[in-house]
Formats: sequence, structure tokens, C-alpha cells
Amino acid sequence: MVGFGSSDDAAVYRVSDETALISTVDFFPPVVDDPFQFGQIAAANALSDVWAMGGAPKLAMNLLTFPRCLDLQVVQAILAGGQSKVTEAGAVIAGGHSIEDQEPKYGLCVMGFARPEEILTNSGAKVGDILVLTKPLGTGILSTAAKAGLLSKEEHQNMVDIMTTLNRWAYEVMMPLKPTACTDITGFGLLGHVRELADGSGVTAELWADRVPVVLKALELAREGIIPGGAYNNMGYLKGAVTVDEAIPLERSDVLYDPQTAGGLLISVPEERAKALLERMSDSGVPAAAIGVVRPREAYAVRVLPRG
Repeated sequence: MVGFGSSDDAAVYRVSDETALISTVDFFPPVVDDPFQFGQIAAANALSDVWAMGGAPKLAMNLLTFPRCLDLQVVQAILAGGQSKVTEAGAVIAGGHSIEDQEPKYGLCVMGFARPEEILTNSGAKVGDILVLTKPLGTGILSTAAKAGLLSKEEHQNMVDIMTTLNRWAYEVMMPLKPTACTDITGFGLLGHVRELADGSGVTAELWADRVPVVLKALELAREGIIPGGAYNNMGYLKGAVTVDEAIPLERSDVLYDPQTAGGLLISVPEERAKALLERMSDSGVPAAAIGVVRPREAYAVRVLPRG
């Protein structure tokens, strides 16, 4: 049903008229020092792809590399962190594979299920849809600052809390309201993933910079020039596809390119159901915000304006 043609979040195979299989894989090196938290973050990131496709994860396999010198208690903590999030997701870990490497890396191969008619892709957005984001931006900037010791204990914990929060709850709220498209925000940053949605759907996405939720500390750090290299890579990749209004402060536009780990869902929903979606998200404790609207296709895939 879904392959790699539109840069979607996972592959989808129709098993029968009632069942579609969703399959994805993701792993990476540590983004925090604590091994248990690292396992949680990596698992949350991998699981998210299934929810972004409109399905529920059910089965996961561990993927792990680690150097011979790494204490086995550290390895156990990474795996325990991943296990905790898979359990919270309502799925099970049924094994996996590990190899020796110079750097630890961890993630999951995840399989989930959905009814074929409920599958969501990043290519179904319709003109007039409202774009809703379910997590604040800034974790790439924050993790870069954390490596330099620039975060307080509370700021570091807030960053970890954002990355370890599962998108399960946003998924469960959005599905009854029948969104037209969905993707999750990860390494390509908000603008990169919005660009994929716009190109796949044949539309232009208009974003409102003042409505995009951003961690305040990330804005402060961006103002000081603390920007991860991945953000600059995203800027280069998106040149010619995205236009940002000159009135938008540089630090805020920089955050829009910031690569996220285990970021939120970006949901495209018909305007008449957007208010209900936001209300139900709030009731469920999901900090969602309407950040833009889908317009007819023009020269740019994404147009960022100062305000909505």
C-alpha cells in the first residue's frame, strides 16, 4: 500500500481487506548520557512512525550495537529503557539483534496494524485543512547545549520529558476525527517534514511562526548561536522549497529547521474538525497547537508567515 515513493514514515502492506501491516525501523547513537533515558528516547522515536501512519504498534525487535569495553549494566539499562516505552505503547519486544561496534547505538524494528481504510500518509492533505503540531520544537538545540553543560537540571529534564512522551495519546485522540494526513517531526525538522507533506499532497503549507510551540530555552540558545549542524543541513536541503518572511526573528526561524528526536505528530485535519481536535488534545494532556493552513500549490512548498 505504501512504499518509499513519498518519503513516508513507514511501509504498509495490505494483509487482507481488514488488516494492513505497518513496518518501520530506526536507531541512533546516544542523545543523552543516561542509558535508561537513551533507551526510552530511541524507543519512543521508533514507535512514533506507526502512530503517524494511523496504526497501533504491536511487536518490536531490539537493534543494539555496543563496544566490548561498555559495562553490561549500561547495556541492560538501555534495553530496560526501551522496554519501558514499548510496554507503555501496548506492544511487546520479541527479541532482536546486537553486534559489537565502536559506538553504542540503539533502536527498534517495529510492526503495527491498522484497518486499510484508516492508514494515514503524508500525501493526503487537502486545501483548507488546518495543520496541528503536538509537541514543542527545540530538542535538537537543547541536546546540543546539554553536551556543552549549558542546561540546568530542570531544563535537561524538560528536554528528556518531551522526547520520552509517546505519540500514542495524540494518535488516539486524532483518529476518531479522521485527519487527512499525518507525519512525525524528526531529523528533517518541522520545515523538512512539512515540505514532504506539501510535496506529497500537491499543496503549499502556510505556517504561522508565532503559533508554533517552541521551548523558550531553545529560543534563548538559538539567539546565542547554539544551533546543531543538522539544522544547517536542513536549511541547505530546503533552499528553494521554503520561504520565510523577513519579519520573523532569526532565532525563531532557526528553530523551525532544528532536527528533532522523537518529536510530535504533524496532523492535517479538515477545518470543521480542527477545533474539536484541539479541545480533545487539551483534555488528554497533549499540548497541541494549530500552526498553519493548507493552501493551493504555488511556487514554494512551504511559506512561513509571522503570524496567523
